[in-house]
Amino acid sequence: MTANEDQIKFWNEKAGRDWTELQTRMDTNLSHIHTAVMALAAPRPGEAVLDIGCGTGTTSLALADAVGPSGRVLGVDISEPMLTLAKSRGLGRANLGFELADASAYPFQPEYDLLFSRFGVMFFDDPIGAFANLRRALKPDGRLAFACWRTPPENPWASAPLAAARPFLPELPAPDPFAPGPFAFADPQRVLSILTDVGFHDVEARKYDGVMPMGRDLEVTAEQTLQIGPLSRAVGEADDTTRARIVEAARGALAAFANAEGEVTPPTACWLVSARV
Repeated sequence: MTANEDQIKFWNEKAGRDWTELQTRMDTNLSHIHTAVMALAAPRPGEAVLDIGCGTGTTSLALADAVGPSGRVLGVDISEPMLTLAKSRGLGRANLGFELADASAYPFQPEYDLLFSRFGVMFFDDPIGAFANLRRALKPDGRLAFACWRTPPENPWASAPLAAARPFLPELPAPDPFAPGPFAFADPQRVLSILTDVGFHDVEARKYDGVMPMGRDLEVTAEQTLQIGPLSRAVGEADDTTRARIVEAARGALAAFANAEGEVTPPTACWLVSARV
C-alpha cells in the first residue's frame, strides 16, 4: 500500500463527490473559521502561497485575492472531484493554479512564502514525513498557518449526531485518536512536537472557539451529517429504513443547537497553528 492510499481512495469516491455537491453549504458552515485562519495567515500582496488540501478552492480563491496580481497561489489536493470544481471556480485567474497531488510526497521547490491549510493537514499517514516534505517548499523566511479540529466532544456539530445515532449503528471500534482523520491533531502537544521535530520554530497553537452556521432547515442539516463528517463514515451501507431513523436522530440532536432565529449553530473548537522556518 502506498502512503495515504486509503485517504486518496476515500476523497476520490463518495466523500469527494459529496463535498463537491455541498460546496456552498460547506463554505457557509466553515465561514467563521475561514475568517479566523485567514487572519492568522495574513497573506500579503506579492507573496507565493501553497494551499494544502485546498478542496473545492474557496481558500485558494481568497488567498489569490489577498496576494494580488503580483503574487501567486497553488492549491494542492488529492481529490479529483473537488479539484475539478476548484479549477472551474478559478478560471481566468492568472495568479492561481491547482495541482492534483499528494502534498506529503510532491517534489516542491523552496519557493513559497506561506504554507496554508484549512483542515487539510490531519489526514497524512506519516505526518512527520509529510511536514518535513512541506517545509522544503518554504523560502528561508517562510511561515506556516493552518486550522485543525480540537476534540470531538468540543465539536458537537460532529459528535452530537453520531452519539444520537448509535442505537441504529453497528458496534464501532474505539477510535485511534492519532489515526488520519478530522480529529488526528486534537492534541496540541502532538502537533507542536511534529512541527518542532521537522525544524519549524516559533510554533504556536491558539484556541479558537466559535459556532458553525448550519442553516435553518433541520431536515436538510441532518441529511448533511450522513454525507459529510464522522456520522457519514459510521453509517456505511445502512438500508433506507435505518438511514431514515438515523436522520431523525441527528435532527433531534441538532435541534438543541438552534438559536432564537431558528438557525442551527453548534459550537466549534479548533486550533489555529502557526510556525516559522
